[in-house]
Amino acid sequence: MRLLRQWLPGLLVVLTASSVLADKRPNILVAISDDQSFPHASAYGYQAISTPAFDRVAKMGVLFNNAFTPAPGCSPMRAAFLTGRNIWQIENAGTHASSFPKKYEVYQDRLEAAGYFIGATGKHWGPGNWKVDGWEHNPAGPTWGKRKLKSPPGIGSVDYAANFADFLNDRPKDKPFSFWFGANEPHRSFGKGIGIENGLDPSKVVVPKFLPDTPEIRSDILDYCFEIQWFDQHLGRMLDSLEAAGELDNTLVVVTSDNGMAFPRAKANCYEYGIHMPLAVAWPAAAKANRVVDDPVNLIDLTATIYDAAGVDPPAETPPAGRSIRNILESTEQGVVDETRDSVFAGRERHSSSRFNSLSYPQRCIRTRDYLYIRNFRPERWPAGPPQKFGSDKYAKKKEVVNKVLGPMHDGYHDIDACPSLTFLIENRDDPKIGHFLGWSVDHRPAEELFDIRKDPACLHNLAADPAFAKVRSNLNARLFDYLKETNDARVTSPDGGDIWETYPRYSGLRWFPTPDWAKKNPDRVPTQEWLEKKRPR
Repeated sequence: MRLLRQWLPGLLVVLTASSVLADKRPNILVAISDDQSFPHASAYGYQAISTPAFDRVAKMGVLFNNAFTPAPGCSPMRAAFLTGRNIWQIENAGTHASSFPKKYEVYQDRLEAAGYFIGATGKHWGPGNWKVDGWEHNPAGPTWGKRKLKSPPGIGSVDYAANFADFLNDRPKDKPFSFWFGANEPHRSFGKGIGIENGLDPSKVVVPKFLPDTPEIRSDILDYCFEIQWFDQHLGRMLDSLEAAGELDNTLVVVTSDNGMAFPRAKANCYEYGIHMPLAVAWPAAAKANRVVDDPVNLIDLTATIYDAAGVDPPAETPPAGRSIRNILESTEQGVVDETRDSVFAGRERHSSSRFNSLSYPQRCIRTRDYLYIRNFRPERWPAGPPQKFGSDKYAKKKEVVNKVLGPMHDGYHDIDACPSLTFLIENRDDPKIGHFLGWSVDHRPAEELFDIRKDPACLHNLAADPAFAKVRSNLNARLFDYLKETNDARVTSPDGGDIWETYPRYSGLRWFPTPDWAKKNPDRVPTQEWLEKKRPR
């Protein structure tokens, strides 16, 4: 008994210390590059690029082979990630360059209310207008952005890592933090030739099969790779800052991208190179390290994971649609860890101002382990925008269509970022060996598309009309529409076919386009300005 009394105080101290350590809430660092497709990181074996910081996170935790964005465009994806909801569940915020209704709570604000210190640097939620909905700061968090540096051509001067160091210095002592690092890289435009100039090897580039394998395309991809490495360098400095502060082990680090590479048939498309993302997640204090996982994961699952790890309740009124991957992080297994994860869903509405009346090109898709099924809800529209446009003005102020055509045919396609690769495809459209590549990116598409991803990751062979795949197509169509109904997607549940999406104001520039043939033949299907004003939410 005397011996027990001697040990008891020390034992209580040990137990108390262990309890405090166990209850210590993790910090959160979310690092999102801008326009980066899977598998463009050296951890995936892509030899044209070196991403030691991304690889470091993967070794500290889990490298995901099948992570997918909820939307192949920047501001819709960012809104989906911040809320943890599908784009069709967040109204205005689910389309490009719109506004962000404040009723859709974001994880940053929820964590701040629970005692976290929050901040952001670089690209937050955007483009769009968050002020119009009454936000006190960008939904991604207050900005740390004073630090600048001299940067190469095509790259901004924001010193992301130095801004993060300032954030850590400003953090109240012993307070957990949640930080959003949104790089502007590798978004267009790139410094032309900057990849080769900095020693990247064109012979190591793997050109996707939807692009021609030419020196021009390889050089453009290397410029893109150089910008990914720029993002990675800042991530590496941030990890070093965390380690120096003794916070790395207790930080949940998420590294991914918002949408696919800014090349034709990738970004702004529900094809594989538009929605398949790099993803590495580490949490040394809790997650088992150095594992590779094949489970399909949606990036909105990471939002649910952040709530789960932080011990913070998500909003009851607008709960996340994603599902926490904490069980995967804490598992010791590799490959397929959670058999219940067999599919993910994604979609897009308006991207840029790319077609008549700024209408969208609405798509929804389901991606399983083997197949990608896409539903194009308005196949009569040009998927990348029409080949021609008129002048620029605000539609609501314009009473008559401008008759002067700006530029020659093939001067449109504004849902593809202007780039050397697009220019090359346009200039070589009549070349019998190359011309079909432009068509793959800009021609009209059928209402249904089905691809066997195991054999066709470039998504070039549509199997939707193939009798041999009729059962697969029918099954995936039913699964997709069941999910869209369950999650109340207006494209499926609304009597007007989801035209509400066409009413949301765009807060970036607008372009004029010719009235398309389908609109001339079906004027009742064209949302007029009067119709828009009546339908637009007030």
